[in-house]
Amino acid sequence: MVKKNVAAGRLNFTASTAEGVEKSDVIFIAVPTPPLEDGSVDLSFIERVARDIANAMTSYKVVVDKSTVPVKTGEKVAETIKRYCKAECDFDVISNPEFLREGFAVEDLMKPDRFVVGTTSDKPEAAMREIYEPFNAPIIFTDINSAELIKHAANSFLAMKISYINAVAAICEASGANVEEVARGIGMDERIGSRFLNASLGFGGSCFPKDLSAFIRISDDLGYDFGLLKEVQKINAKQMDRFLKKITDTLWILKDKTIGVLGLAFKQNTDDVRMSPAIEVCQRLLKEGASLRVHDPKAMEKARELLPAGRVTYVDDMDSVAEGCDALVVATEWPEFKELDLAKAGMP
Repeated sequence: MVKKNVAAGRLNFTASTAEGVEKSDVIFIAVPTPPLEDGSVDLSFIERVARDIANAMTSYKVVVDKSTVPVKTGEKVAETIKRYCKAECDFDVISNPEFLREGFAVEDLMKPDRFVVGTTSDKPEAAMREIYEPFNAPIIFTDINSAELIKHAANSFLAMKISYINAVAAICEASGANVEEVARGIGMDERIGSRFLNASLGFGGSCFPKDLSAFIRISDDLGYDFGLLKEVQKINAKQMDRFLKKITDTLWILKDKTIGVLGLAFKQNTDDVRMSPAIEVCQRLLKEGASLRVHDPKAMEKARELLPAGRVTYVDDMDSVAEGCDALVVATEWPEFKELDLAKAGMP
């Protein structure tokens, strides 16, 4: 896709902000907003790029914020551009949050559920309509504050579904019910849907934990105690404790035990290990004195930065992970793990 569009002259790259701004009618801001310890996010990258755009502007531009930002950030971006722009030219700042899944970014871009655009002006609305109409997906035009809030509300709701089914899983285990059957029965209700109803180690990655914490902080700052979302966080933390208790209940003392771990990425189809529940499992097992044999189809290189060699052995073949292990843990839902031959792997 990249080669095709570069060859056709539709895609160009530059390291110069000034050149990019000069040759563009619509400018997308897509920079990180890393989490801070208090639950808020670091907006310094947003502020810096807004200043860079302002310094390079000489004519009307539509500035589109695609980064996940707290509500009212658009106002700050507009104020920053106005403050630092040396030329007398108009501009519009709009919000257009992204909803791409890691591992499926191209697919989600080409076949989106919807586009959300926050603007109150006709000119940028026309520009965004022209950009997105070829995708044949619904385009929701709303105000900037609502668009910014939609992203946090959406991700927090999905995190809530994950914590909900994990809480249900605890009840199922205590009662002898099958959580997969319960989830199937719940998910067939059209009002609920089946996605994000898989009991698991909990949610992780660079989006859900950060966006949930940010939404709670936004709510606190606006004077609302969002107790429901705080409970979602607690359930997610408890799920990890419950999982590790299963291991200690089985092996009792973990010191000098060897445990195989399948999966290191925070989910399948990515090499991203940021805030990965699988990595946390490994770190906590190591803290208890266990040694690990680990495998992941894509994430082993990045995992080495968080789990240095020593008591961690990285195994290229998933069928060999269990060799000499006292237990085998499936920590990430890679589909190939379902094909594991336990007898071949040396497990009873």
